[in-house]
This record gives sequence, C-alpha cells and structure tokens, in this order.
Amino acid sequence: MATKKTAMFTLTERVSITAASTDTFATIDLGSYVDVGDRQALQVHSVDFIFQGKQPGLPLLASLGNGQVSVQLTDLNRGGLVFSNDRALVASAQLIHDNDGYLGEASDMYPDNFGKGSDDGRYVVNDQLYITANSSSILTDGTINVTIRVNASIVTLNAKDFMAIAIQSTAADN
Repeated sequence: MATKKTAMFTLTERVSITAASTDTFATIDLGSYVDVGDRQALQVHSVDFIFQGKQPGLPLLASLGNGQVSVQLTDLNRGGLVFSNDRALVASAQLIHDNDGYLGEASDMYPDNFGKGSDDGRYVVNDQLYITANSSSILTDGTINVTIRVNASIVTLNAKDFMAIAIQSTAADN
C-alpha cells in the first residue's frame, strides 16, 4: 500500500488555553510533507498529548478546580470539537480533574496509537492538521498549555490507495 520515504519523525505544536469554555485553535502545517502530484502522504503512527500550566515544570492541578480539558487533532477544519465518529478525527485526549486531585481519561477512548508495524498508521493527504482545545475551567494564572506530539513518516501511496484516501477525506468534508 505505501512505500516509506522517511524514517519516523516528530511534529510538535502547542495550544494555549486562556479562557474557560472557549475553543482554542492551532494548526500543524503539512505542506512540506504532502504532495498530491507524487501521491505523497503523511503516515501518523501515534499522537501524544502533554498537559502543562503556564510554565513548564509547575503542577497543572494546583489551582485548576473541578472540570475537564478536551483536545482533538483533525485533518479537516471543523471549527470546534467533534464527535468520535467524525472521519476527520485523527486523535483526541481528555483530562478530567477535581479539587481532590483525581485524574482520569476513561471517557476518551479514541485510540491514539495506530499499531506497531511499519504499515500501520493513519494516512493524511491534507495540507494541515487542526488542533481544537477547550477547558471547562482555567488556572488562576490564566493558562493551560497542551502540547501535541505527532509521530509520523512520509510515504508514497499507489494511485488507487491515494485516490481512496483523498475521496474519503473529501466525503468527510461534507
């Protein structure tokens, strides 16, 4: 299905949430990695989400109170958080917290690891990945940072596979 053009590498982007109950957006530009003419796509192997406060190393939950932080990575711009059955959803995470220090992520069951083999992964043919984050509460210092780390490689797809992925992506846009 795919021929590897590169070894695995990591793309990183951070989104800073500064207001409660307000969607915050960021993008990861894939224009240098995806080439329609050469049927070149980005193969996403795994996605990691890192939650931090205003400064690195400070405890996030020290003054967060009760609530949740949700973040999603999509290959189409949906303009907000999406349901788990949306074809554009690449990965998602949710951090649930309360005043007693409870942490959990059980309500977010979307797999963010796409397998261990070199052929496993989610293929992206769009020129950007879109990040949407939202928090029901905010730190007293005013910032929750979420870093998204995408482990990926560049692949060349055969014509039929590239066309199938492009059609699926276009269909998901409607």
